Amino acid sequence: MPEGPIRTPRDLRFKTRFETLYSSDRQEGAGVLSDISYSGTLVTESSLRPCVGCLLRLYVFLQPVSPVELTGEVVRHTEDGFAVKFKSEDPEVRQLVDDIGALVSVPGEG
Repeated sequence: MPEGPIRTPRDLRFKTRFETLYSSDRQEGAGVLSDISYSGTLVTESSLRPCVGCLLRLYVFLQPVSPVELTGEVVRHTEDGFAVKFKSEDPEVRQLVDDIGALVSVPGEG
């Protein structure tokens, strides 16, 4: 029997590298969506870091389709970006994570 924590689909994180634009209030920025799960995402290489607690709108650019729009709250800053918790179980979030999961063979460690 494998050891380690039991992971549910909700907490699986997939490593990604998608360009993203984001806006919060009157601020706009750009960065890289570097991992994603059903509950949140990590944006790195960000041009600015919105304040913790700010609501944020993310536009994730997947080729060849139109950008996917996600909304969430900034929950913490990292060295070169920030983490976002999605506000609800949005069907677009679920579809995006499922699509990424189908492309990625091994989930990230978290």
